[in-house]
Amino acid sequence: MDISACEHLLTERGTQQTAGTMGTPSGPPRRRCIPWNRLLLAVSLLTFWTPPTTAQPTIETMPPLAAEGSDVLLLAHNVAKNPLGYSWYRGERIDNSQLIVSYRVATNLTTKGPTHSGREALYPNGTLLIQSVTQKDTGSYMLLVTKDDLQTERQTGQIHVHLVLPTPVITSNNSKPWEHKDTVVLTCGPETQNTSYMWWISNQSLPKSTRLELSEDKRTLTVVTVTRKEKGPYVCETRNLVSISRSDPFTLDVLYPVAQPSLQVSNTTVTEHEGPVVLTCLTDETGVSIRWLFKGQSLLLADRMTLSSDSSTLTIDPVSREDAGAYQCEVSNRGNSSRSGPLRLRVTWRENAQALGVGAITGIVIGVLLVLTLLAVLGCFIFLHRGNWPPASTSGCGPSGSSVSQVSTFLPCLFSQRPHFTSSGQGDCPTQKHWETPFTRG
Repeated sequence: MDISACEHLLTERGTQQTAGTMGTPSGPPRRRCIPWNRLLLAVSLLTFWTPPTTAQPTIETMPPLAAEGSDVLLLAHNVAKNPLGYSWYRGERIDNSQLIVSYRVATNLTTKGPTHSGREALYPNGTLLIQSVTQKDTGSYMLLVTKDDLQTERQTGQIHVHLVLPTPVITSNNSKPWEHKDTVVLTCGPETQNTSYMWWISNQSLPKSTRLELSEDKRTLTVVTVTRKEKGPYVCETRNLVSISRSDPFTLDVLYPVAQPSLQVSNTTVTEHEGPVVLTCLTDETGVSIRWLFKGQSLLLADRMTLSSDSSTLTIDPVSREDAGAYQCEVSNRGNSSRSGPLRLRVTWRENAQALGVGAITGIVIGVLLVLTLLAVLGCFIFLHRGNWPPASTSGCGPSGSSVSQVSTFLPCLFSQRPHFTSSGQGDCPTQKHWETPFTRG
């Protein structure tokens, strides 16, 4: 700044003072002006005299949040050049009983302290490695640096070890609740510290409902007067700063009354050896089992019978007369069961005359004739032994003839519709009187 500039600045300042006082100044104004070169010299001297600031050592934890079982590094930054050695302590103060490990640069010697667990390693740059950390390793760690002028620097770092969450498990206070009646309490376990809980139902977050209540820590879910819509499946999720874990799906077995099924049949009357006949069990229920009954007893499947994969359809092909009777189906869940009304299947059949061969028919006819002949012979013998006929003669009907001739003589008389006898009894056959005599004698 030159002299004219200083004068102009002072003149301007004096004018401002005159305007402010509205009067004549009491004395001539003072004129001071510091040349720029002197000002710059003073600033330079001040800068030169300011002592330089030395960087302090810092500790960086990697990773900042450690999972149990992982390795952690305590990185040393801004450490003094050419130090004499390093020492790490457990805690925030120097205590030989808490010494972990120390290192002397000159001799490259590492010395283990009382708290060394065998998992620690100290690097020449002052960095400390801790392997397979546990939750017990959580806490403060102090680094002591000894400089070449025997001065020391210290800095503290922190390790935070968090549990890797196990797979949670859902438990229920009621394994078989009744619909519209029971309240179910679901619990997500095990309980761990510094853990948040979240619930899912049917792969979606919990809907807003007055019947779904969460505890304060969200570890317990209460389902008030459960229905089949709330059967699930449920999943609980646990989280902490280092891990996330989900449970296996859990489905409630909600019990409810089973509605009565009905039966449907393709044909109620069928001819034997024909078919098929298809019986269907009709029900609106889901998640039920179906059982078939015949004449009030469990149906024993014959080779002619087949069931569908869900047992709702019974097919009989071909039909036998043994299949005639009342059929029922029964649907059941784990709570109760219900049977349909009986449905009667009628099986008809017809005699087949052509089934008899010619030889069989001939044998039947011969058998009938033989029976008739034996009856005739038997009647003849009875008549001969109990009556007085025939009279003595040589006509073949008398006693002088053989038994065969007597029977042969008597047979025409036996099978004739009306005997033609003389009144004297002469001839081949007895008279009417002789005919009736054996049956009238006392």
